[in-house]
Order: sequence, then C-alpha cells, then structure tokens
Amino acid sequence: MLQPIQDGAVNWSDPGLSTRAAREYLEGLDEEALAETLPKRLSLADPQTHWTAAPAGPAFYANSTNYLIDTEHGVIMDVEPTPAHRTAEVESTKKMIDRVEAQFDIKPDRLIGDTAYGTAPMLAWMVEEKDIEPHVPVWDKTERKNDSFSSNDFHWNEEAEEYRCPAGNVLRGEWRAFKNERSHVTKANTIIFRSMQTDCATCPMKAKYCPNTSIRKIVRSIHEAARDVTRRIAATPEYVRSRHERKKVEMLFAHLKRILKLDRLRLRGMSGASDEFTLAAAAQNL
Repeated sequence: MLQPIQDGAVNWSDPGLSTRAAREYLEGLDEEALAETLPKRLSLADPQTHWTAAPAGPAFYANSTNYLIDTEHGVIMDVEPTPAHRTAEVESTKKMIDRVEAQFDIKPDRLIGDTAYGTAPMLAWMVEEKDIEPHVPVWDKTERKNDSFSSNDFHWNEEAEEYRCPAGNVLRGEWRAFKNERSHVTKANTIIFRSMQTDCATCPMKAKYCPNTSIRKIVRSIHEAARDVTRRIAATPEYVRSRHERKKVEMLFAHLKRILKLDRLRLRGMSGASDEFTLAAAAQNL
C-alpha cells in the first residue's frame, strides 16, 4: 500500500501514482488553478481525502458525506461528498440546494444547521440570494470575556452608518473626507469603525469601552444585515422548534455509521465516495 508523503515533493509522473483517485485530484487542481495551497499531509492512495482527528482516537485520512434533508419527512433530498474539512462541508450546502432546485423545482424555506453554517458570507447567501431563513447560530467572536463592553452593546444607526456607545460618543468608518472616495472594506470583507481619541480620553467610562487602548474599534461585516436577520430569527419559537428537529438529521448520520456500518469506503476518489454515499442514502430513504 502506498504510504502518505509528509515532506518533500511528489513525483506525479510516476506510473505507480496513475490511479483514478490521483487523476481526479490533479484534474481538480487544474480547474481551481491552484487557488489553494497544498495540504501539509497528503495521501498518495487517495489525495482527495483530508487528514483529520476524531475525538478520543487517532488521526486518519477521511471523506465526509453531506445530506440535504427534508426534516418534516426525514427524507434525504441530495448527497454531496467532500474532504473531511469544515469549509468544504459548508460550501457543499450551496451546491445541493441549487441542484435540488434545478432538478425538482424545490427550494427550502429554512435551513437548519450548526454554528459552522453561521458565517457572514453563508448567511448573506441564504438571506440575500436565496431568500432562505437561516435557523442557525450566528458565528460571533465579538463577545468579550472581560468586563468591557462588546460590540453588541453599541447602537448601530443605519442612516448615518455609524455606531454610538452607551455614553453617546460616535464611532465612524471615516472621520475625514477623501479626495478619492474609499470603500474602507478590508480583505476580510469588514469595515472598521473607530471612535475619536478626544472623546475616549475624557469619558468617565473609558475602562468599560477601551481599557487597554486609546480608542475603541468595532469590526463590522459587510454582511451584518444578514447576521441581524439571523439573530432576530433566533428569538422566535420557530427557531426553537428547528433546533429540536436537528435530531432527525443527526439520527441519519448515526444510522449510517452504526447500522449500515459505513465507517470505511471501498472506492477511492471523490467519484467513488459519491457512489458509496449516494447508495447509502438511497438505502436509508428506502
């Protein structure tokens, strides 16, 4: 059996590596124009798998199966295999939703998922492009662990496009006019809002706003409107019901491993994984 290469270059012209799984991997790299860097660990037996660590167990190379499930009836609508990588798993949802809409003219009214689906770009895609209610927790790392105020404690003024702190001071993305208009959007698709140093220096609550800096900064996503929609949905009874319906989703994955015993793939490559995962999903639906 071919062993994984941890360090050094791989000679892909070696006839011993001319397998279907390796060819699919190389074709995928050509299509993506090497947009992503190669992983540190690569399996020569199946390069499209991803090195992952299971809880309380050794790390191994694996693929993931992703389901689009009708929770009302417990039916698997679509299947998409991906490497065992969280970003790829989340992105597969877009492909499955578009495929089901094209084939069956069915589009979900709401999408139930865990926090991994609560990133700003994913929420914007659901709310603004597909008009789907995101019943997922918002991925939010702005909550501060100390006693200082978090960004949620600041009031956002949509018309003025500025924040106001509880003391009434303003935080803006731009404090002076530029000759050439600037978007102020960072590479992470965010806009940084800053307070004035003079306001913070004389504020009696400075220890609550910015205890270790001279000014307060708030990083706002360009998709913050979609995040706000998701937060409002999270306060509804429908959201609570959706969280309970997630049990039907997790149950199907548990049955796949424990009853159908699909804990190891017999076919290599993403096409092989797609065949096995699709047949397993068909068996579960039956």
